[in-house]
Amino acid sequence: ISSNNMRLTFLGTGTSTGIPQLRCGCATCTSSDPRDRRMRCAALLDVKGKRILIDCGPDFYQQMLIHGKRSEHDVLDALIVTHQHYDHVGGVDDLRPYCAQEEFIDKGFPIYCQDDVAQVIKRAMPYSFQDPLPRGVPRLDLHEISDGETFTAAGVEILPLRISHYLLEILGFRIGNLGYITDAKIVPDSTVKRMTSVDTLVINALRRTPHPSHMSLDESLAVIERIKPRVAYLTHIAHEMGTHAETEKVLPPGVFLAYDGLTIEIPDQKD
Repeated sequence: ISSNNMRLTFLGTGTSTGIPQLRCGCATCTSSDPRDRRMRCAALLDVKGKRILIDCGPDFYQQMLIHGKRSEHDVLDALIVTHQHYDHVGGVDDLRPYCAQEEFIDKGFPIYCQDDVAQVIKRAMPYSFQDPLPRGVPRLDLHEISDGETFTAAGVEILPLRISHYLLEILGFRIGNLGYITDAKIVPDSTVKRMTSVDTLVINALRRTPHPSHMSLDESLAVIERIKPRVAYLTHIAHEMGTHAETEKVLPPGVFLAYDGLTIEIPDQKD
């Protein structure tokens, strides 16, 4: 990776049930293709020598063991959260070893999220917000973020943008030349406009048929056509989408199915 480029590793590319889904014997869930084994949706961004986690679901521990360890120094510098649902925040307690990094021992591990997400974390982990803090519990440093208000995490500028996940207003992120959207049902025109110059877009596509709170494949492709990135990667995928091998045959040029463990490089300038 060049000094200016970012690298994104997909830690998980599945929906809330993961793939294989329990109690299912469909072609996707019984596939022998490792690309069809999908943990819950999360990603790890390497940029400017820092590592920023995007969402922290219940598979976080396994994801870091398999895909997230960096041989020279296993660190995390911040977590940014798209929304409050369990498959995106259920692994926050497993940040304990990263809270023990020297720079976070006193002030806590930084988490950037909307207020509703912060409240969910506080209810799930009340022991991390007591005063005085009990010995041995993870110390967390919550920072509230809002649509359209740029913030800095680990020295990296990030622009949160409004996304509609059915009735829940959530956030996508623009980070330099990367756009990251998950769990969207509707991507507002204002967000499309602020994403239009990205080189690389990550966006959810649940399945081929409509769903009340997630975009279908056709709906996702329509948003991609509006944003017009150089390349797009689909994530937050359900078993109903079909196998990786079959689905990639129907995708237009420049659009790819992401899979767990895939690492992509985002250039600092759009070609």
